[in-house]
Amino acid sequence: MAGLTTRKQLQEQFGSPPGMVLAKTIDHLDAGAMAWLGASTLMIASIAEGESLDIVLGGGSPGWARGERATLCLPSHALDGPERFSPGAGFGSVFLVPSLNEVMRVNGRVASNDGNEVHVAVEECYIHCGKALIRSDFWSASPAEAAFSSAEDLAAHCRFMGLATCDPQSRADLSPKGDPAGLMVRIEGETLRFADRPGNRRIDSFRNIIDQPNVALALLVPGAHWVAVVKGEARITDDLAERERFAVDEKVPDLVTVVDKILVDQQESRALVRASPWPAPAAPVGLNAGKIAAGHLKLGKGLGAKLAGAIMSVPGLVEREMAKDYKKNLY
Repeated sequence: MAGLTTRKQLQEQFGSPPGMVLAKTIDHLDAGAMAWLGASTLMIASIAEGESLDIVLGGGSPGWARGERATLCLPSHALDGPERFSPGAGFGSVFLVPSLNEVMRVNGRVASNDGNEVHVAVEECYIHCGKALIRSDFWSASPAEAAFSSAEDLAAHCRFMGLATCDPQSRADLSPKGDPAGLMVRIEGETLRFADRPGNRRIDSFRNIIDQPNVALALLVPGAHWVAVVKGEARITDDLAERERFAVDEKVPDLVTVVDKILVDQQESRALVRASPWPAPAAPVGLNAGKIAAGHLKLGKGLGAKLAGAIMSVPGLVEREMAKDYKKNLY
């Protein structure tokens, strides 16, 4: 098989997502999510209207973004492109907290944009594993002010990216990806490639690509304020020759995503300048991704979620399981 083009093939490749992965998703911002927002300095967000996708960074000092139970509130001055947040557009995002490897994902729809603040109606919120930031060594970078000579040059140094996808109903998703420089992405002519690495197995991005292949990517080089935004049409391949190009420690990825007909826009991100992620400050005292995830499990619907929440409430269990997974399943 050279490519995956149906949901049935995805199911055969990955199986069903673990129940606990789905059970930790809540439909609002709880106290743990509010605390995460209060400590976050950087957001990467996808905006979907029809089959059109855009990707926007937002950032500032801790507390730049805020929330209410059903609403995420983003000040326009903290966004690289506030005019892109049209009411009704699909919204997907990740929020990063200095020196923490896990991220928080918030998805929903843009409810309003009055020019001063963007309001997003929250539909999904959950803690996402830290493998992407670990693989990218995101927080260890030193500041670098120089621009890159070309998009290919930036891509060669890229260690972290956000992948924006959406389904035919414009439900948007933003998936974090991380790898060492030279293995994160490869741009050759009008084509970009990147490997799939072990993650949370939700496979939202793959399902979206099969249903609607337009994607947008934000390529970041930790330490730099420059971002390359790439747009194109994606396809998924399991061709061995393609996969072997992205091998790490003799571990060959199962799939590679190929993005054709790419358009690239390299720009300085004022959001990254305001967020000032590097050198990374110490992690906020008392903010614990494992505890927040366990709290989300308790709030999940259904008996399975309740049982999982009770099990994961054992002090330190979530953190131990996450650390074990990071050690065994990074590649």
